[in-house]
Amino acid sequence: MDEIKDFLVGEHAEDGMGVVEVLLIIVVLVGIVIIFQKQITQLVNKIWKAINRDASTVYK
Repeated sequence: MDEIKDFLVGEHAEDGMGVVEVLLIIVVLVGIVIIFQKQITQLVNKIWKAINRDASTVYK
């Protein structure tokens, strides 16, 4: 009986909280990406075009 109590109250319960925290962070990040998907895509495309434009001047 003490082993069950130690398992439920001991360090193992704290380990589970770490997993829950990581999962919540992942869910929030995925939600932010979904909400701002269009803006993120536009930003990445703009940066990529600038990189390609500037890279072409280097190779000339």
